[in-house]
Amino acid sequence: MRRRRAEEVLFRTLMIGSVAIVVGVLLTIVIMVTWKGLPALNIAMITQTPKGGYYLGGGGGILNAIVGSLYLAAGATVLAFLLSLPVALFLQREYVKKSWLAGLIRLSMDILWGIPSIVYGAFGFIIMLYLGIRASLLGGIIALTLLEIPVMVRAMDEVIRTVPQSLKDASYSLGATRLETSIRVVAKQVAPGILTAVLLAFGRGIGDAAAILFTAGYTDRIPTSLFDPVASLPLAVFFQLGTPFPEVQQRAYASAVILLLIILLISVALRLLSKRLSKHTIK
Repeated sequence: MRRRRAEEVLFRTLMIGSVAIVVGVLLTIVIMVTWKGLPALNIAMITQTPKGGYYLGGGGGILNAIVGSLYLAAGATVLAFLLSLPVALFLQREYVKKSWLAGLIRLSMDILWGIPSIVYGAFGFIIMLYLGIRASLLGGIIALTLLEIPVMVRAMDEVIRTVPQSLKDASYSLGATRLETSIRVVAKQVAPGILTAVLLAFGRGIGDAAAILFTAGYTDRIPTSLFDPVASLPLAVFFQLGTPFPEVQQRAYASAVILLLIILLISVALRLLSKRLSKHTIK
């Protein structure tokens, strides 16, 4: 009895300690970045594009990077969603009769999830060279789509697998087809989880720099076409931190604060939407 109590106390302490470490690291990152970036954050920074000599301490802002990041992440997330949801639904046993095939696909997604993003950038760059596409918004979207697909597929797959088989059988008994059941019953039942998967993929896409380093390029202008080069906040942070000017380096932290705020706002919006959708799910 004492041994069980000791084990319970030990593991409870480990769990509380792990949570404290994770939350502490998160708060430390947010506080440090905000503390260093707030002094350089102003209206001009989010409403203007870089002026001449911006990276030497000149005037202007990073509106080009803000808009570019939203273009890249939104375009890649929408495209990845359109490709990932059918794959996640296909992995269910109603479609894949052979369990080894589903296991192979899931293993492939896990491997792709773990591949460094720079590899996706290099692969996307090779495809762009083959197709004759220069560094552009389109190239960045393609690279980020490849990066987000494994994240989205695996997250959606795990959520869809939680749907009770009895719910599907009830749909089949009413004469619904497999496709109708997948879209109108399964997808609706796990809509909050699907939104979470979209959020995970979007967060990885908007915060990645390596995958778009060679595929999206960088420019001080806001793109007006899919074939124009595009700036992004992660690369803006990278380039600004690489300068020897303290004022420009401080702007890099301000850019990181803006990136954190964008992710926070989108996360809150999706959470609220997920909460509304969860009212229609069967507990």
